[in-house]
Amino acid sequence: MARQRSHRRTIPEFKPDSKPFNLLKWLYLTKLQRLQILKWTLYAVSCIFLLVVQDVIMCRLTIFGGTTDLCVSAILLICVLEGTETGSIFALIASTIYFFSGSAPGAYSIALISFLGIGATMFRQLCWHRNFSSTVLCAGIAMMVYELAVFVVGLMMRLTLFSRIGVFAMTGVLSWVVMLPLYPLFYTIGKIGGNTWKE
Repeated sequence: MARQRSHRRTIPEFKPDSKPFNLLKWLYLTKLQRLQILKWTLYAVSCIFLLVVQDVIMCRLTIFGGTTDLCVSAILLICVLEGTETGSIFALIASTIYFFSGSAPGAYSIALISFLGIGATMFRQLCWHRNFSSTVLCAGIAMMVYELAVFVVGLMMRLTLFSRIGVFAMTGVLSWVVMLPLYPLFYTIGKIGGNTWKE
């Protein structure tokens, strides 16, 4: 009986208070993970900003009928900078968002941007070391091929005329030139959290 009474006395009459839910503790992120999230967030914000600038300002400015294609330039440049593993995933996601934004010429642009980005990245990794000239060259060639591919699709769908090939070519050249000032920005963002590529 004495043992039973002592046992009953040790049982608390009230339940202890439950610990408050801490979202930050539950979603614990290391410093490297936080930096990686920051990097990809800055990439995304940069692409969205360039898309807005293209649709609001640059579409009104033309040189020999051609204008820039800032968002596609940014996607291809980031893809080549990041390498095939992470760059290909970024190109696929970014091109899909680009299509749903309503600025893309069609759904085929998702496949075009993704395959051209991966192809340009693989070619750069196979032939040259990662530097300013090789990155801009490969991304620029991919940009030119993209514009010509959009022109061919437009011809097939009877949305444009063959005489407008110069306009598409000029758009590709101007978009290539825009990559020159964009490279330092994306290169700086890409160094946040360290580089995932090894050469």
